[in-house]
Amino acid sequence: MPGARITALGHYQPSRVLTNDDLARMVETSDDWIRRRTGIATRRIADEAESVTDMAAAAAEKALAASGLDPRDIGLVTVATCSAVDRCPSIAAQVAGRLGLPSPVAFDLNNGCAGFCTALATADHALRAGAARHALVIGAEKMSDVTDWTDRSTCVLLADGAGAAVLSASESDGVGSGADGIGFGADGIGSGTEGNSFGTAGIGPVVWGSDPSRGDYVRLVDEWQPRFTQEGQAVYRWATAELPGLAREACRRAGIEPGELAGVVTHQANLRLIEAVLRQLDLPEDVVIAQDVVESGNTSAASVPLALSKLVERGELPSGGKVLLLSFGGGMSWAGQVVECP
Repeated sequence: MPGARITALGHYQPSRVLTNDDLARMVETSDDWIRRRTGIATRRIADEAESVTDMAAAAAEKALAASGLDPRDIGLVTVATCSAVDRCPSIAAQVAGRLGLPSPVAFDLNNGCAGFCTALATADHALRAGAARHALVIGAEKMSDVTDWTDRSTCVLLADGAGAAVLSASESDGVGSGADGIGFGADGIGSGTEGNSFGTAGIGPVVWGSDPSRGDYVRLVDEWQPRFTQEGQAVYRWATAELPGLAREACRRAGIEPGELAGVVTHQANLRLIEAVLRQLDLPEDVVIAQDVVESGNTSAASVPLALSKLVERGELPSGGKVLLLSFGGGMSWAGQVVECP
């Protein structure tokens, strides 16, 4: 099978900046309280008329331009989102229309905050199977639409934005340097030591799953007026206990040690949580850790591609450098993989 790699990135954020001091005038909180508990200083909030589709299309247009591809080359578009109002046509189909893509398969994917890494793996598998040559994978959220602005435990977290990646099939042997290729087994991709490394591809095997017994930890429910709610302490305990092992497994399946990473981009949920998780990996000091949550807040499925695109744009990650992507959220769901920077 061909390999697949990320060839270009793009991102978009609304112009309105909401500071902690602004929030302190809306709800009982303070800049000090928010920074100590979350690490967040500012977040971006979309205008009322600005939709998930608007933000997704802006990020995707930037990624497509950076890729140098013609719109006709894109054969698959998927948008990870949990906050979109539109059901049909999908956000992906609307983005395809705006960018002038003539006939891609287009669909939305809802896996909460784990959505982008899930969508990335889904598109990667499609390209490896020959279903398309090039794909657009987008994470886009307007979390301000589903925020309870009277709940200080959640309204201080959430924000809006979008990030996008162009994936392209390569002529490599794909993931897996052994005779068994990807190495499917009872526990999914890469269950053994055979054939579960990068090879010459740019996207490593995915580690993904869910724990439905903890599905009420993060919720977005109510048909007519959905509101984001979460059990913050329960999420923190779960993440700090489970994510370090998932990070190591993603590295193992990619055939590298965590210390060989150029960077780590986790879901930007909470800076204190990110720090607690990554301390357990004992990473070298030169590994770049995404901390976009400080200036962008928690943008759910948009947070990983948004943070990754900004790091690459600023030149903080080297081309070809191995970067661990790791996301988690409602479900409780998780997805992660090691990728090479474009």
